[in-house]
Amino acid sequence: MAETPSPLQPLDEDWQRALCVVAHPDDMEFGAAAAVARWTGQGKHVVYCMVTSGEAGIDGLAPDACREVREEEQVRSAEIVGVDAVDFLRQPDGVLEYGVALRSVIAAEVRRHRPDIVITGNFRDTWGGRNLNQADHIAVGRAVLDAVRDAGNRWVFADQLGDGPDGLEPWGGVREVWAFGSPEATHAVDTTDTFDAGVESLKAHAAYIDGLGWENWDPREFLEGMSRAAGSRLGVAFAAPFEVFPMGWGE
Repeated sequence: MAETPSPLQPLDEDWQRALCVVAHPDDMEFGAAAAVARWTGQGKHVVYCMVTSGEAGIDGLAPDACREVREEEQVRSAEIVGVDAVDFLRQPDGVLEYGVALRSVIAAEVRRHRPDIVITGNFRDTWGGRNLNQADHIAVGRAVLDAVRDAGNRWVFADQLGDGPDGLEPWGGVREVWAFGSPEATHAVDTTDTFDAGVESLKAHAAYIDGLGWENWDPREFLEGMSRAAGSRLGVAFAAPFEVFPMGWGE
């Protein structure tokens, strides 16, 4: 007999600024865009940061052309859920490596935007079954956790700090990191009222979806399946699940 999934706890929404750091354009839309629409609708400020531009994501399109297409699609997609700031770090798609270099560019983003919450994608080895996660997702998620702590230490990546126009200040104000779509999720947020916006934001990645060659694939059906499963564990129609990582000491 299958084990009944445990209930999910509501996320703490007592915050004002969030930074979403993911590996590729479309990553947010495959799991968290409806949640973002909820939060921007509450008046919260949300910034997207794409570590790569997804330039290796369409087999029939050369990377330079693909980069332009996917950045344009991401900007339009973000606008649908109320996000008007999208940073592209233009790191190499498909071959990201966890390490100091990746931590540095993400720490700079944290220092630049000074968020209360940082959101990333699932970086566990799988999605909860036998399907393996993608290497860039794993590298970015791991680097996000470390970069958030790096950002608060003025002696780490000190070259980013200074009084000039590009100078940054340490930022240790991130309370939690949330990883959406994690098989270890313990929390969720109700996306019933913003589910349609999440669907439309995924549809905005039309060139990428077409390039995948998934015959008869329906973005609404895909998102509905995941959102209903999480919603049943939260006690609502639709929800987005998150694994929560406190950034304080001793928690």
